Amino acid sequence: MGGLTHLDASGAANMVDVTDKAATDRTATAEGCVVMRPETLALIREGDAKKGDVIGTARLAGIMASKRTHELIPLCHPLLLSKVRVDCAIDEALPGLRVTAEVRVQGPTGVEMEALTAVSVACLTVYDMVKAVDRGMRIEGVRLLSKDGGRSGAYRAGA
Repeated sequence: MGGLTHLDASGAANMVDVTDKAATDRTATAEGCVVMRPETLALIREGDAKKGDVIGTARLAGIMASKRTHELIPLCHPLLLSKVRVDCAIDEALPGLRVTAEVRVQGPTGVEMEALTAVSVACLTVYDMVKAVDRGMRIEGVRLLSKDGGRSGAYRAGA
C-alpha cells in the first residue's frame, strides 16, 4: 500500500496533481442497500409511494450526484463522465433495494468516488421518499465492488 496522495510533505491536505497522467479508460462499480420493512418494499414495488416513483427518482438522483462529486468531496477532480448507470433492484431477502452504480470516464484519474457518491445519494433518496412510512430503514454495505484502469490497475472486492 502506497502513501496517502492527498497529503503534502507537511501533512496538509491538497489536491493531487494529475497534469502528467495519461487519460485512460477508467471504470468503477459500487453497491449499497436500503433495508426496510416488507410493507415498505411492497409500497415501492406497487408504485404507491405518495412522493411518486421511488426507484426512478433514486436512479436519477444517483446519476446527478455522480456528476457533482467534485462539489461534495473536497479533493476530487471535476471529471467529464462518459457513462453513469444506476440500478435499483428489489431484493426480497433483505427486504429492500440493492443499489449499484457503474461509472466510466476517459481521464487522468479514477471514478471510484463518483460510483460511491451515486450509490449513496440513490440510497438516501429512497429513504427520503418513503421515510414517512418507515423511519427505521437502514442504509448498509456501501462499498466499491470493482475498478479498472489507471496506474494501480484492477480491483475486485472480496465476497
